[in-house]
Amino acid sequence: MKIYAQSSAFKAEISNIASDKSISHRAAIFSLLSGGTTKIKNYLFAEDTKCTLKIVENLGAKVEIKDDCVCITPPEKPKEPNCILECGNSGTAMRLFMGLLASLDGFFVLSGDKYLNERPMKRVGDPLAKVGAKIYGRNGGDKAPLAIQGGKLEYFEYESKISSAQVKTALILAGLNGNGCKFSEPELSRDHTERMLKGMGAEISGDGLTLSVKPLKKPLKPLEIFVPNDPSSAFFYAVAACIIPNSKIVLKNMLLNKTRTYAYEILRQMGADIKFKKTSEIYEEIGDIEVSYAPLKAVSVSENIPWLIDEAPALAIAFACANGKSSLRNAKELRVKECDRISVMAKGLKTCGVEIVEFEDGFEITGGCGLQPAIITPHGDHRIAMSFAILGLKSGMIIEDDECIATSFPNFKDILRQIGAKVED
Repeated sequence: MKIYAQSSAFKAEISNIASDKSISHRAAIFSLLSGGTTKIKNYLFAEDTKCTLKIVENLGAKVEIKDDCVCITPPEKPKEPNCILECGNSGTAMRLFMGLLASLDGFFVLSGDKYLNERPMKRVGDPLAKVGAKIYGRNGGDKAPLAIQGGKLEYFEYESKISSAQVKTALILAGLNGNGCKFSEPELSRDHTERMLKGMGAEISGDGLTLSVKPLKKPLKPLEIFVPNDPSSAFFYAVAACIIPNSKIVLKNMLLNKTRTYAYEILRQMGADIKFKKTSEIYEEIGDIEVSYAPLKAVSVSENIPWLIDEAPALAIAFACANGKSSLRNAKELRVKECDRISVMAKGLKTCGVEIVEFEDGFEITGGCGLQPAIITPHGDHRIAMSFAILGLKSGMIIEDDECIATSFPNFKDILRQIGAKVED
């Protein structure tokens, strides 16, 4: 993909941002715990979330797509599949299914693409193994393909040393299907799981950082949910509006959960003009986000990092276009995402002429300097690819192997063109 530097300001109202990936995955997976047909409107049909639907189907559910609604009718009991359950590039799918499948009777094999199969899985596998789960894989069980011999798990208490919505959700699912659990984490991670499962009737209580989960006594109520648009996907265009002078964008029907809009608050701290307008609330707050250009100033970020992991690459682009030195710290988790995002972003920004200092847990970027076009290799990471595409609006850019964008945002290029960018495949 080749992007030419944007020649003029843009003003746009965008309603076709990709549906929320996190909620799409969860709605499909949680349907297996229900006693009726789950109905999901505006489900994300990206490569990763289509893999999740296929796994749900392979576990015995009936999946029907009617107009804009995915209808999932679960089996009375999930079946043992006769095939490998392919997760594509999705760490969310693999880790959530690990928790669910470890608590079900049967033998299951999870695998993914070459990038996912190099990501660490012991953060879920180890706590499950301590309470009786049998999980086997490469590198001592840390890397997929993973073989799981499932069965009902005993009650457990687990204090996580990292804040991760994926770890939290996997253990909640294991506790629900087993004999309950107590889970705690150092900082609040994204809380879609608790909200959705409580709405389905699960008995989950606690103060956010510590959760008590009671085992299921009967199937949960099926979901009827409209998946809002993804603020993490929309954030690329928010950054675009912030770095192209006199631009303005309105992002429609967005998820407004505070654990998902924190990156917008960082842009606001940097000087951007950002407004939120709530329009509805079912399971989650939904509304519009308006972003208007203003010269960006440097900022230092070291708190609520679990709320910024997906947005960090695009935030680095905002840092590169701001005046002064900006930093992101306490973000070591970035090194074990689809790629080592700290290292890959640092290498790419240096190629673009940006001064960046890499730390073990983040980076410091000196912004406001001259940018130059570059050739970027995203190492299979969709968010790296999209972030440098946005920087290309300032300087021009060539993104190699950009097929990874389809894992989460199939119409990303279409929206680039919608705001006036010149893009060649």
